[in-house]
Amino acid sequence: MKVISLNGTWQLAYGLQRPGGPQTPAQLEGADWSTIPAVVPGNVELDLMRAGVLPELSYANNIYLLRKYEGYQWWYRRTFATPQSADGDRVALVFDGLDCVAGVFVNGQLIGEPRNMLIPQRFDVTDALRTDGKENEFVVRIDSAVLAGREHQPAPVEGAIGMNWESLWIRKAPHMYGWDIMPRVVSAGLWRGVRLELVPPTRWGDIYVATASTDREKASAAVIVDSHIVTDCFDIDAWQVRISLSLDGQAAHNATHAVIGTHLRTRFTVADARLWWPRGYGAQPLYDLKLDLLDADGNVLATHTQRIGLRTIKLLRTDITTPENPGQFVFVVNGEKVFAKGTNWVPLDALHSRDHEHLATAFDMIVDLNCNMIRCWGGNVYEDHDFFDLCDAHGVMVWQDFALACALYPQTDEFADMIRREAEVIVRKLRQHPSLALWAGNNEIDVFYHGGWLASAASDPNKDRLSRQVLPDVMRQLDPFRDYLPSSPYVSPAAYATGNPYAVMPEDHLWGPRDDFKGAYYTKSHCHFVSEIGYHGCPNRESLEKMMAPEALWPWQDNEQWLTHAVRPHRNMTNYNARIALMAKQAAVLFKQAPENLDDFILASQISQAEAKKFFIERFRSGKWQRTGILWWNLRDGWPEISDAIVDYYGGKKLAYDYIKQVQADVCAMCGEAEEGMHPLVIVNDTLCEASGHLTVRDADSGQVLFGTEYRIEANGRLTAGSVPAAPNATMWLLEWTADGRSFQSHYLAGPRPFMLEDYKRWLGIMGLKGQPKHRS
Repeated sequence: MKVISLNGTWQLAYGLQRPGGPQTPAQLEGADWSTIPAVVPGNVELDLMRAGVLPELSYANNIYLLRKYEGYQWWYRRTFATPQSADGDRVALVFDGLDCVAGVFVNGQLIGEPRNMLIPQRFDVTDALRTDGKENEFVVRIDSAVLAGREHQPAPVEGAIGMNWESLWIRKAPHMYGWDIMPRVVSAGLWRGVRLELVPPTRWGDIYVATASTDREKASAAVIVDSHIVTDCFDIDAWQVRISLSLDGQAAHNATHAVIGTHLRTRFTVADARLWWPRGYGAQPLYDLKLDLLDADGNVLATHTQRIGLRTIKLLRTDITTPENPGQFVFVVNGEKVFAKGTNWVPLDALHSRDHEHLATAFDMIVDLNCNMIRCWGGNVYEDHDFFDLCDAHGVMVWQDFALACALYPQTDEFADMIRREAEVIVRKLRQHPSLALWAGNNEIDVFYHGGWLASAASDPNKDRLSRQVLPDVMRQLDPFRDYLPSSPYVSPAAYATGNPYAVMPEDHLWGPRDDFKGAYYTKSHCHFVSEIGYHGCPNRESLEKMMAPEALWPWQDNEQWLTHAVRPHRNMTNYNARIALMAKQAAVLFKQAPENLDDFILASQISQAEAKKFFIERFRSGKWQRTGILWWNLRDGWPEISDAIVDYYGGKKLAYDYIKQVQADVCAMCGEAEEGMHPLVIVNDTLCEASGHLTVRDADSGQVLFGTEYRIEANGRLTAGSVPAAPNATMWLLEWTADGRSFQSHYLAGPRPFMLEDYKRWLGIMGLKGQPKHRS
């Protein structure tokens, strides 16, 4: 299929959207609207900054300047030549991302009115193209998403947070209306690529490939290939389909099938199969699959290629868990339980046309931190193939939320159809990736139902038709070999019936009071799997200096720029104002009070965050298999801000980055909380090979060895290696261990609180971290 890119320089006209305003290109002619160059892919805000209409939006309080542009209409325009095509070809115009409420015109003719930024949009423009050799004119009108959202009057059963009511009926990334991790940027634009495709009359249609089963003992895998032929030919009885599978150039399967009709389903067994595994558990071989459609003379009419991984992934879960009757929530890959350790993947940028600029760097950190799972959070856009290709190649399983978050969405037939169409497109697009482990219906909507203002009769999330009917029906039809979770966290009928579902959910988001990270809220939770848990950490000084004016750097109290970057979506909203004070309070958990100068405040905050996230990870890992996974919040900021991320927007790594890297090693030693005056020393092995080595625990200041032992731990196992008496005074213990010839290090903050910041600076130096996180990048 021939592809012609329409990326590059366009013209962008814009003005306030008014009743009776222009709706067609002809009506726009003569209008006194501003016009500037535009870059595609892009966002209108970036074009306005390049043209000098707007300043750098990430600086100081400039983000609030976007409020007036929320009511604007935007007109993209460019010309292009009619492509040369073979007889019978159709010409398709494809937007990989069009944000959002739009009219698409070719030579003045309306060819489509898309309303969803989250999925590709495709239009047949063959009959609208010029045939006289003159250039075609291509125009896209993008209406105000805010004004479009106001046309919908929410029903009492619907609900939203803060300034997000206007988002309920509009299919944009939920975070764009303002979130506690992202600023309010209700953008517009052609944010992913635009192209023409020459579509031949005979071609491959839908291709579905699944691993039906794997057998590790026999080294085999059963593969299903479901393929569909699109053609305008009736006489196809002499055609054939040739299917080949190879790995590193070596054939694994070859077969030719007669074409009886336009659909072919075949199942075959791959012998000597090399299975795909998550990081730590094995390699990630990717087979090359090729389908050739052959005519009666053996000529290739159409070819389809893709890479596949041979694996099965199942989620074993129960509806509830209690101490008396423990349940489960655990991923099983190729028949082996896998402890999931990783992070939540949130927007790479508030302006999504820049996502690709950050992807490689962000994913390098995922690999460096040894994450074997990412949860693609439901407040974001759907990531593209380049993201999933990286996950496939590096053994990072993906938990994919649908883009529905923290709201009670319309329950009408019209909205249900919108979600169904979106899900069908996304599932067909992404289901080929072996890294895709789970579809989840939404983010936190179940708990919004249960914890909201609705009367009890309407507060049962199991009556939500989107997550309980629409989405599982799409899964059953289009991706039957992959598991589906209705919501995260999921309030099952059994959990809802208890009256207190939070006490019995096997999987949970642990936010709560965000107080002492060793407090009862965190340590008394019975959940087996935590898919959100975080703690605030201040960015490095050099990052603060980039996002704030010099006079606003300190103090943080009564400081509008700190609030803006906290991130408050609007000056009139005060419910976000407590977040900086919360960060100071969390620092005081360790050091009795928050420091009163900027550099020490940054350091104390980063220590607090690092110790908290380290503790969360160690608690879950040391409880293997009672606890089965932790996806902490979060890797990286998508905007210059003050947040739970361990890497800021500019790439500055906070102290937590180093600590998480230490405690996510495949073979990891940890010190637990004291029980009857003794701290247990636990070793876990998240590989499929037995491991052995030596563990030493010593005092950081004196160097005194407190414990030492040789150990041997079974594959995918857990071992209590010994214990250490509780320390009478505040100190730090260093844990040093080897695993099959490699050396590792971590620590434990021992003794009663509070700790002295100067002592901790000294310990950072002993650990080789120098106590200078503000200069690290």
